[in-house]
Amino acid sequence: MPSTSAAQAPTNPQFVSGKWSPSTSEETLDVFNPATGEVISRTPLARVEEVDAAVAAAKAAFPSWRKVPPPERARYLFRYRDLLVRYSDDIARITSREHGKTVADAKGSLQRGIEVVEFACGIPTLMMGECLEDVSAGIDTRSIRQPLGVCVGVTPFNFPVMIPLWMFPLALACGNTFVLKPSEKVPQSAIRLVELLHEAGIPEGVINVVHGATPQVEQLIDHPDVRAVSIVGSSEAAAAVYARAAAQGKRVQALGGAKNHLVVMPDADLDLATEAIIASAFGSTGQRCMAGSVVDAVGSVGDELVERLRRRAASLRLGPGDDETTEMGPLVNRAQRDRAAGYIDLGLEEGAKLVLDGRKEIAREGFFLGPTLLDEVKPGSRVSRDEIFGPVLSVIRPKNLDEALELVNASPKGNGAVIFTRDAGTIRRFCMEVEAGMIGVNVGVPAPMAFFPFAGWKGSFFGDLHTTGKDGVRFYTEQKVITSRV
Repeated sequence: MPSTSAAQAPTNPQFVSGKWSPSTSEETLDVFNPATGEVISRTPLARVEEVDAAVAAAKAAFPSWRKVPPPERARYLFRYRDLLVRYSDDIARITSREHGKTVADAKGSLQRGIEVVEFACGIPTLMMGECLEDVSAGIDTRSIRQPLGVCVGVTPFNFPVMIPLWMFPLALACGNTFVLKPSEKVPQSAIRLVELLHEAGIPEGVINVVHGATPQVEQLIDHPDVRAVSIVGSSEAAAAVYARAAAQGKRVQALGGAKNHLVVMPDADLDLATEAIIASAFGSTGQRCMAGSVVDAVGSVGDELVERLRRRAASLRLGPGDDETTEMGPLVNRAQRDRAAGYIDLGLEEGAKLVLDGRKEIAREGFFLGPTLLDEVKPGSRVSRDEIFGPVLSVIRPKNLDEALELVNASPKGNGAVIFTRDAGTIRRFCMEVEAGMIGVNVGVPAPMAFFPFAGWKGSFFGDLHTTGKDGVRFYTEQKVITSRV
């Protein structure tokens, strides 16, 4: 049982106009250590006036921040990058404690966030426009990129460091100001990120943090001084945010959920495929939008592949994320654990074969669910279609590549898709025909580097400009075209 009551746990502060302060709201939500079930902090649900104050601070800071030359804005980010590296162990421990993922996993996700900061440091060239002399006699035309104004980021629980770093470094580098609403389940990681940005000398009001849940998000979206909204969440949440913000003429990038397929052909290197699938399905306890959650075992490869996956998954060491021997930690809270476990029951009701049952780990202290493997899952079943967001891997048995492509493309979500094969023709066809935005070839998690866009399709993304890469710069700027007679 938890050893700390919610009343004893500290309440997470907000950050407005360069100062940390407690919220005056009496409404709070508990934040847990998922490995023990202990309440470690409380998230306040910010009052209307507090959300307004954060937006007002960002609006007040924008006129002067946008005039800071891009090379100087980049220097703030260079200093910030060095602080993130210096305190990486500290950040990873905070993330592991409130999320449950292993420290190694937390460090890896932080590194991916740092790479976005490094990309943003190149903003003097990334914001360059174009020019053409003599578009007509004596007349020149040039285009420039300018910041939008106040931008908002709403981030999820599964990557409490990496995803905020997808957003505010690029927004700030482009000359915008920012209000961050971190996940109410894991706020302390984001707080540490902003503490370090403050230490890097960022002017007051340029970055602000408010806490809350759906009402606070809706208030931020509806605020007349907010120009752009970035969110990562379920497909349902992303669609709702996109509809609400776009209806008000705001720029939106809304990243939704996923149901990523990993196609294994009979000629695949099964040693490589097995390890890649295990890492993809059970890394971060399956709580990531790039997790491989469906294996399409094509033709004759099925029996051997399933047995290899069973043995390797059964060998994974469960435990607290801060234990160096742990390979898979708990889920973020009891509700998430119980939801994922419910899908195991549902899969069996739908006729799947239980190869490895992780429900035996539920009796442990904390919010654990062991790796689970379901075979002979029926195409179109809920367990094959819904995003489970937990350590539950489904295996479908298509007869050939045609059937495998039909299965992948039938999904209403299109974040990622992977194929394991040695055949060049199969690879080329898969990459051309598969309907997903991020493709892996003999790679379990095809998440792109910071200088490429995180390019989900279909129900995995709502908007026109993706996060990270040059799309991120385009999202946080708007073009102005100047035609002049000289």
